[in-house]
Amino acid sequence: MTRGEKIRARLEAAFAPRQLEVVDESEGHRGHSGYQEGGESHFRVEIASARFEGMDRIARHRAVHAALGRDLVVEIHALALKISA
Repeated sequence: MTRGEKIRARLEAAFAPRQLEVVDESEGHRGHSGYQEGGESHFRVEIASARFEGMDRIARHRAVHAALGRDLVVEIHALALKISA
């Protein structure tokens, strides 16, 4: 399973999102710090779920990081998040 697939699976399991987009933007960072040959180092995630209702921006980011798990987060160089309830 790729990192992108792991991200998608873990976020779907944790938040049952009504919208989820996971985009590997690694190729756009070729030659920059953190780039890994083969990609899967830089991701953009847009997620919308009722489970974020009542959370501020920091709490939402923490919830996403917790759902992804430390094992996966440490493999990713950059993770851009757009989170809505």
